[in-house]
Amino acid sequence: MSNLDQGEFTLRVGDGIGAFTPEEWSQLTGTSRESPGYNPFLSYAFLSALEDSGCVERKSGWLPQFLRLEDAAGKVIGAVPCYLKGHSQGEYVFDHGWADAFERAGGRYYPKLQASIPFTPATGPRLLAHRDWDGPAVRAALANGLRQLTGQLGVSSAHSTFVNADDLPALTEAGFLHRIDQQFHFFNEGYETYDDFLESLAARKRKALKRERREALADGISIDHLTGSALTKPVWDDFFTFYTDTGSRKWGRPYLNREFYRLIGERMPDDIVLMMARRDGRYIAGAINFIGSDRLFGRHWGCIEDHRFLHFEVCYHQAIDFAIERKLHVVEAGAQGEHKLARGYLPVTTHSAHFIAHEGLRRAVAGFLEHERSEVATMSEVLNEHAPFKKSDC
Repeated sequence: MSNLDQGEFTLRVGDGIGAFTPEEWSQLTGTSRESPGYNPFLSYAFLSALEDSGCVERKSGWLPQFLRLEDAAGKVIGAVPCYLKGHSQGEYVFDHGWADAFERAGGRYYPKLQASIPFTPATGPRLLAHRDWDGPAVRAALANGLRQLTGQLGVSSAHSTFVNADDLPALTEAGFLHRIDQQFHFFNEGYETYDDFLESLAARKRKALKRERREALADGISIDHLTGSALTKPVWDDFFTFYTDTGSRKWGRPYLNREFYRLIGERMPDDIVLMMARRDGRYIAGAINFIGSDRLFGRHWGCIEDHRFLHFEVCYHQAIDFAIERKLHVVEAGAQGEHKLARGYLPVTTHSAHFIAHEGLRRAVAGFLEHERSEVATMSEVLNEHAPFKKSDC
């Protein structure tokens, strides 16, 4: 574990989540869904499963380089989940064009630092501050530490993706460039049932969704919500078959392995719900969702049979059903996907921050981001105009 100079604090660089005890980590992130703002992807269970399964390691191009901030007594007061990366895969904030341009000009873009949750396009804290400390001061030290580590390692850049609003000021003050993008989220406006949600839609949209759900569940298809002890080995085997089939077609090689699913099934079963579609006595499709303190995070989906609208039913409608039943406020449905708009998911701006060491590349990226921010904002306005909800008379 190496050290970085941070004045009154000590900032160390560790080789992953093992640089912390579970108790130390929980003081930064919360321990369970009863903790305000609990994010399952920041849990010790999730991050350790990524490492222990081998999904995150040097060979996969995700070498853990976690920042650990200590006070004068050696107590942990902050952290950053961070990785040294040899590629840009599994991030969902795309910088391939920056890498290509820099390397064509004779630079070396990789390796780079990535402060994020691997393979997970979900917004959350990246500069983790102990609840008993001055949050802005800790986040400032961590942001400057990321920049300092970039120089110490001699890498091209540091990137913090799917950043929450509390982290942005410290990162931009430390010289990171601000980037925005867009996702689609469902907001539970106190609905008691799915029909209550439907009543908030324009009549034509409401009829379309009713028809879509009927057609999706034709041919004798039913949906099970499986969580906790219901996540048995045969269930995980079925889901992994769906995931690998879809992942192989989308990415060439799925990012996550069967061991990862076994570990999260053991370590955090109550934070997971699988929406599994059954036909003729066997599961034919499924989607995995993670449960936070106030929201549901939709992640991977897959199937072994094609049925009209089944993807929308399993991934989006069932997630809304579950959120309403559990009184969760938000469903985050993952990266991109304008087709989600018609199903009640609204555009939401996401944020990332990027420190570029090379001045020429930094200027070019800054100009690009200024133009991109304008385009994303315009697109968000257009999409909101086409939301399926009833229009106000005001």
